Amino acid sequence: MNGGPGWLLGLYGDGLGVAPEPYYALLWLAFASHLCVFLAAPALDHRLIRVAAALLVVAFALAPPLLSQDVFSYIAYARLGADAGLSPYDHTPLDLPLDPVFPHVGWSESSSAYGPLFTLATYPLAALSVPAALWTLKAVAAASILALATLVARLSPPRGIDPRRGFVMVALNPLVLVHVVGGAHNDGVTMLLALAGCAAVLTLREASGGAAIAAAVGMKLSATFVAPFALLGSLRRRRLLSGALAAAAALGAAALLAFGPGVLGSAQLVGENQGRVSNYSLPNLLSELANVDVEVVRAISAAGYLALLAALLLWVRGGADWIRAAGWAALGLLLASAWLLPWYVIWALPLAALSRDERLVAAVLALTGLQLAARIPL
Repeated sequence: MNGGPGWLLGLYGDGLGVAPEPYYALLWLAFASHLCVFLAAPALDHRLIRVAAALLVVAFALAPPLLSQDVFSYIAYARLGADAGLSPYDHTPLDLPLDPVFPHVGWSESSSAYGPLFTLATYPLAALSVPAALWTLKAVAAASILALATLVARLSPPRGIDPRRGFVMVALNPLVLVHVVGGAHNDGVTMLLALAGCAAVLTLREASGGAAIAAAVGMKLSATFVAPFALLGSLRRRRLLSGALAAAAALGAAALLAFGPGVLGSAQLVGENQGRVSNYSLPNLLSELANVDVEVVRAISAAGYLALLAALLLWVRGGADWIRAAGWAALGLLLASAWLLPWYVIWALPLAALSRDERLVAAVLALTGLQLAARIPL
């Protein structure tokens, strides 16, 4: 980020002068510290934890976009639709090469893979300057993580979990701080909606829960994995379905009106993204270790995940804890995906924190460690 415009560099000016190797070492130190605080959380003052988390979240929110340019794609798609009247599902940032945001966009040849609710929610950003839009999205990412961690803490006592532990697991995870907050990714908002839906189901507000989960899917398709577990775990499934279908119908109508049928292509683009391979995905690592074509490993992983999903749903049907099962489904999805990015860990963190399953917690924390190296330019 050295040498970038002042509005992009943020509070830290020309940066902290940390080279990649020391940065990587500091990231491992942060992870070790996170584990220590997580284990000690029940003995710590809850106000101290919350203040420390707030300070760290704000510190990363004030940093320039870290290790990803996706936030500029969010802004570019908003300006495509709101300013130029072009659907971001049929057009790409290349169609507005003179727009001030264009030089900062990383995926300039790609149309939007994000849900229509997220896209519509970002349209007001087009009325702002690029700097104002960037820092607005950074603030939203920071607020979403603090809200998500707070919701985990509130849901913890009825499930027999110390609220401080869940709060620390989500808010102080180094991948969350660096990538979700530092990178201003929309996964925090998506999981906040998904967990709000789960909370509504747990408190017998099934219609609201269904609507919130549908909204989460409308933000990002990856949230779909939560839906079948919430449905099976609900005491009044018809109410959940009615809320979800009503929200989905309203969102679908708004999306078709705003974007036309091209919005359906976002799901296809998500599938195409899954056709890519990231260095620190489990299928890629297994492919390298076994010297087997990654496509073979990808196919086996996908089949394995479908089998896991079916087994988990049957488990819940037999009376198992659906939050716990959804947490395992999230972890399984991350492990099976050949296109795994470090901020995706937020999909599993809140559910694992509420799962009452120490093996799941340990596995998600281990995945955090595996993903520390991703996106580090060594």
